[in-house]
Amino acid sequence: MKGKYLVTIILLVGTLSVGMCSNGWIRAHATFYGVNDSPASLGGACGYDNPYHAGFGAHTAALSGALFRSGESCGGCYQVRCDYWADPKWCLRGAAVTVTATNFCPSNNNGGWCNLPRHHFDMSMPAFFRIARRGNEGIVPVFYRRVGCKRRGGVRFTMRGQGNFNMVILSNVGGSGAVKAVAVRGSWGKTWLQMTRNWGANWQSSGDLRGQRLSFRVTLLDRKTMTFLNVVPSSWWFGQTFSSRGQFL
Repeated sequence: MKGKYLVTIILLVGTLSVGMCSNGWIRAHATFYGVNDSPASLGGACGYDNPYHAGFGAHTAALSGALFRSGESCGGCYQVRCDYWADPKWCLRGAAVTVTATNFCPSNNNGGWCNLPRHHFDMSMPAFFRIARRGNEGIVPVFYRRVGCKRRGGVRFTMRGQGNFNMVILSNVGGSGAVKAVAVRGSWGKTWLQMTRNWGANWQSSGDLRGQRLSFRVTLLDRKTMTFLNVVPSSWWFGQTFSSRGQFL
């Protein structure tokens, strides 16, 4: 019996060490950065120049390294609520907000909140004050969980690169939001070319695709895959954005 109890205690301690709650929420902390007016300044390490144009709006967040995962979480959605019982002075009771991951909160050498293995959200000001009282400029304890992204309109494909270097950034992706893999096919070919993550939400391919209609096959972190046929016309050029008719559910 003693051995059985010992195993149970070890398992409970292991669960608490990663901050997982019994109802699926995970413990973390949140701060905010002082950007409130300029949409362009809300982008960052994912490559979204302007989260409003990308379809994300103002409720965005930079993630600590444990969550950002070298850009794998870009575009993903998280529901965050303040832990009122841990900090009733600054947390709004029962309030929650859904944020999109658009940036990276880097570690530092001074024990910062974004250092591994901490789970931390550095949120935009509009998002932060949906769950915390104004006047608080510090850190609040939160719970979070991954949720599906509800988007208006289709998936957006922004063409980047130059010459025969092709790169595309995907935004406004519904469903799980975060992209795991992308393949492209030009209208002159019959095979799909697997793309590689260049950085953040930017995906690159080999081969010159100029002058061709482009189709994309997109796979999300939850393994859902959708094909967007001829979503980019043959007249495309770098800097242009095209939207699909369909969307992940």
